[in-house]
Amino acid sequence: MEQLQGRKALITGGSRGLGKATALALAAEGVHVAITGRNEATLLEAVAELQAFGVKAIYSVFDVSDFEQVKKGIAYIHEAFGTIDILINNAGIASFGNFLEMDPARWQEIMNVNVMGIYYVTHQVLPGMIARNTGDIINVSSTAGLRGNANTTAYTASKFAVAGLSEALMMEVRKHNIRVSALMPSTIASEMSLSLNITDGNPEKVLQPEDFAELVVAQLKLNRRALLKSASLWSTNP
Repeated sequence: MEQLQGRKALITGGSRGLGKATALALAAEGVHVAITGRNEATLLEAVAELQAFGVKAIYSVFDVSDFEQVKKGIAYIHEAFGTIDILINNAGIASFGNFLEMDPARWQEIMNVNVMGIYYVTHQVLPGMIARNTGDIINVSSTAGLRGNANTTAYTASKFAVAGLSEALMMEVRKHNIRVSALMPSTIASEMSLSLNITDGNPEKVLQPEDFAELVVAQLKLNRRALLKSASLWSTNP
């Protein structure tokens, strides 16, 4: 079992929902955490909660879909943390509607955040992991990345892309002792799901953000070599 205490993690979209729950779960394990997002006020609140665990917690404000912002934001985190051992690409958006009726600009925005955002952030973090010959990258996909449904074309396309990107990158960097996973949860009672009326958040019916956070921690604790040897690292289970 892998030990997490003392490691340094970066979580995009870490000020609320799945990202915040995961950040808190990692801080409880003694992991130092950097979170990112576009709202400084919510980032500040989350950092205060993280620091209560006695770990180092910082934030950086940037839009993952803007490469220049990403480069500056990750540079700040590298300067503050020195290294990033764990990257969790969690930031994402969704809109649902008829394929022909959805505005093309919104379609593009979903792809930019959900796919290009992962590429941009990972592009800036991966070189350090390769140099140290170790690292963990977890990309948040969805069961929408396994099966399409009507009125979800943009979101589904983006999550299929995350799954494919993750599997291909895993094959590329496993020789550097870097694990790449794409987790594919079903509906979770996150702010996004609640705002889109996908769920009412009933804990007896749907996963809660804290459930997802437990999955991430369990994934990171799995024996490193055993997981690196597996044929595929993307799944709905730890």
